[in-house]
Parts: sequence; C-alpha cells; structure tokens
Amino acid sequence: MGFSCGKYLVAMLELWLPLLAEAGDLDQPFATVDARRELGAMSAATIDRYLAADRRAMALKGAAATKPSPLLRNSIKVRKAGDEHDGRPGLVEADTVAHCGPTLAGEFARTLTMTDVATGWTQCASNRNNASRWIVQAVAALRDVLPFPIRQFASDNGSEFINHQVADGLQGCDIAQSRSRPYKKNDQATVESKNNHVVRKHAFHWRYDTPAELDLLNRLWRLVSLRLNFFTPTRKPLSYQTTASGRRKRVYDQRGASNLRSDGGHRRPGQLPSHHVQRG
Repeated sequence: MGFSCGKYLVAMLELWLPLLAEAGDLDQPFATVDARRELGAMSAATIDRYLAADRRAMALKGAAATKPSPLLRNSIKVRKAGDEHDGRPGLVEADTVAHCGPTLAGEFARTLTMTDVATGWTQCASNRNNASRWIVQAVAALRDVLPFPIRQFASDNGSEFINHQVADGLQGCDIAQSRSRPYKKNDQATVESKNNHVVRKHAFHWRYDTPAELDLLNRLWRLVSLRLNFFTPTRKPLSYQTTASGRRKRVYDQRGASNLRSDGGHRRPGQLPSHHVQRG
C-alpha cells in the first residue's frame, strides 16, 4: 500500500482490503477473519505505534542540492505559507529532488515534482540534470497529463526555477509564476512533503546517473502516479485543537479521507471533482 502513514492507512483499508482479498493476496495463514476485523478496528495512532520500529529502520538521509539564484527574484511574486487561495485546482507547487547518492560530484538525475494544492494531485518527471531546458520540458510534459490547467506555478528560490528560460516558458503558456520566501520550506509544504513519501519512498536515496536509469525512473513515475492519484486518499490539515489534558492535537478534514468535495478540493480515490476538465 505504499508505506502510507496511519491516518492514510485507516482511510485506505476499506478500499484496499476487498481488492487484495479478490486478488488472492490475503490467502495467507495470518490473514484470518479475526485478524482482518481487528485491523479494521485499529486507530491511526495504534497503526503508527505498531509500524514505528520498521519506519525507523528504513529511514535514510541524503544530500541537499538547492542553490539560490538572485535572478528575477524581485519581479516574481512571493507566496507565503497560510496565504489563502480560491480552492480551485491549478495552483501547483513544484520542487526538485537530487538523485546524487552520497556525493554531489558529477552529473546525476533530478526529479521534478508538481503537486496541486487544492486536490493533492501529484506528478513526477525525472531529468538528466537541472538545466533550465530540461525543467521547461518536464513542466510541459506534466502539464499535458494533468487533468486540469495550471494557473500558477509556485516554486522555491532554486536557480533551476528562477531563470529567464523558465520564466519565459511559463509566460508563453499563460501560467503565473510565484516563489517562496528564502529558507522558509513551510511556504512549499504541500510539495515538500512529497519529496519524502513519494520520491524518496520509491526511488530511495540511490544515485541515478545513466540514460538507462533515467528511463527507469520515468517509467516508475507513471506507475506511481496511477496509484497515488487514483487509489490513495487525500486529507487536509485544518487547525490545531487542545485536548482536555492540555495536549496539542492536529485536526484534519474527516471528509477528505474518503469523500469527494468539489468545493474544497478533496477527492475520492479514482475520481475527480466535478469542476475538473479531463484533457484529451
């Protein structure tokens, strides 16, 4: 199920368990009726406690490769965390991940991730490096497969995004460009979260620097996008609450886990909001 967190697993079990049973994947001695019933009754916090040791064992670290650029900064709108938007799809956050392994030496593949803020729809494309021509090409390719038009392209301050070639390419497609504040990753929280639980989860922290490995990555992202966008729920954090014991608790949109809301940008796996326009 993609190593989802407890909150997502609780929402996914209702959809996935019948499909796994139909495919015969639950024909195992441990998958008894009682075990499946207990699994369905587990809370998100209990699931996270059971999986904590395995997640710690799989945790990996990599090198950061974002370099700020002074070009065009003053002419690009700054978008901050907490800025309100109209809830319609088309505001896309973008970021790149370096597949450099333990060293930044030489040329290696980079993955561009684009995530829609309203719906959580995510697409990835890998390039041979961070040259502006490849960024423009990847944006164009992902723009063609998104089920809605891009209205605004929001990125960090990396030189791969803040340059004249990318600015001209976005302007030619009538896409507004914005950037986050320097050293404020929370301005790009939606796409930053995908760097770990989408890109690193499937491509790991390994090094990819050959044409064959680049082709393999792009074949991988096509499969990942199908499961991620059609079979994985989206939940939106709303606020914090204080419990009776004084503990601070994150509050999520309960309807976002399994129900479709055309006004709030949440989706049921495999379905698009009614205001989405499917491209040919």
